[in-house]
Amino acid sequence: MGIKGLNAIISEHVPTAVRKSDIKSFFGRKVAIDASMSLYQFLIAVRQQDGAQLSTETGETTSHLMGIFYRTLRMIDNGIKPCYVFDGKPPVMKSHELGKRSSRREETEKKLAEAIDQAEKMKQERRLVRVSKEHNDEAKQLLELMGVPYLTAPTEAEAQCAELAKKGKVYAAASEDMDTLCYRTPYLLRHLTFSEAKKEPIHEIDTETVLNGLGLTIEQFVDLGIMLGCDYCESIRGVGPVTALKLIKEHGSLEKIIEFVESDESNSKWKIPEDWPYKEARELFLNPDVIDGNEVNLKWSPPKEDELIDFLCNQKKFSEERVRSGIVRLKKGLKSGVQVRLDGFFQVVPKTKEQLAAAAAKAKASKANGKGKGKVNKRR
Repeated sequence: MGIKGLNAIISEHVPTAVRKSDIKSFFGRKVAIDASMSLYQFLIAVRQQDGAQLSTETGETTSHLMGIFYRTLRMIDNGIKPCYVFDGKPPVMKSHELGKRSSRREETEKKLAEAIDQAEKMKQERRLVRVSKEHNDEAKQLLELMGVPYLTAPTEAEAQCAELAKKGKVYAAASEDMDTLCYRTPYLLRHLTFSEAKKEPIHEIDTETVLNGLGLTIEQFVDLGIMLGCDYCESIRGVGPVTALKLIKEHGSLEKIIEFVESDESNSKWKIPEDWPYKEARELFLNPDVIDGNEVNLKWSPPKEDELIDFLCNQKKFSEERVRSGIVRLKKGLKSGVQVRLDGFFQVVPKTKEQLAAAAAKAKASKANGKGKGKVNKRR
C-alpha cells in the first residue's frame, strides 16, 4: 500500500530532495528492486491489444515474465546492474492490511459479476490482479537463467532493498512504495521499471535531504508515516498530510501527539484507534527483519543460453528471434569489466543538519579571524 500523502508532502516542502532523470543517468549503478511490486506492475500493464494478459495457448499467464525479461534488458542496456528482492513471510502486524485487501477483493468480484460494459469489466479484472507464488517462482527461475541475482527477504522486500543500499551493496532501492524511505534507504528510485513508452522520468529521492528539509529525525519521519497510514496499523482518523506534518513538528512524537489529542475536547475531530499498535509499527520500520547486507554477495553471471531459450521459447512460447537478441544484449551488458562511475570509488555520506550548522559556524569564525588578522597587519 505504501504511505498515502507522503510523496505530496515531500514535493511541496522539500522539492530539492527529488531529482527527475533519464535512465541513462544511472549508468554504472547497482540497484535493488522490489520484485513483488514490479511483478504486480507487469501483470497489470503488460497486456495484449484487447486488454487481456499475455498467456500461452494453454492459458498460462506470461505478462510477468515478459515484463521481467524486457524491462531488465532495458536497465542492462543502460549500464544498470539490477538485483531483485522478493517478499518473504509478511509480518503478523500486516494481517489487518491483508484483511482489508481481502474485503476489497470481494467487493471487486461483485462489481465484476455485475459489469456489462467491456471497459468496466477490464477495469475490475485489473483490480483483482495479485502476485501468486507461481509468479514469484517463475520470475526467480527466469532471473537465474538470465544471470541476474535475486534474494528472498525474511519479510518485507522494501526493507531488504534498503538494507542492501545502506550497506553499500547497491546504490539505491527501487520501488513505488514510499514507505521504503522509512527504512532509511540512502536513495529511493521510483518508475525505474516503467515501460519506456510511458516516457516517465525516474524519480530519485534523497532520504537525508528529505529528513533535513522537513527538520525531522528518522524516528519522527516514521511516526509521520504511521499517522498518514501504513501497512501495519490504522492511521489517526481525521488527520491528513498537512495536519500530520504540523502535529509531528509541534509535538515531536506519537506519544506526545496522543497525549495532546486526548487532553483537549476540542481535538475530538481526531480519533486515536483503540489499542493502537503504533510502537510495534515503529519498531518494524526502524529495526526490520532483514538479512545483514554485509553477508550478501551479489553476483551477475553470463546467461544460460540454451536453458533460457528452452524456458522462454519452448515452454512459454516467446519469439526465439527476440529472445536470442536479448541474450546478446545480456552478454554484452553483464560481461566483466564494465566501466564504473567515478563516484563509485568514493563513499558519499550526506551531512546531517547538525554537521551543516557546525560547518557554517566554523566558516563564519574563520572569516572573522581572517578579517581581524588583516587589521593587525595593516596597523603594523
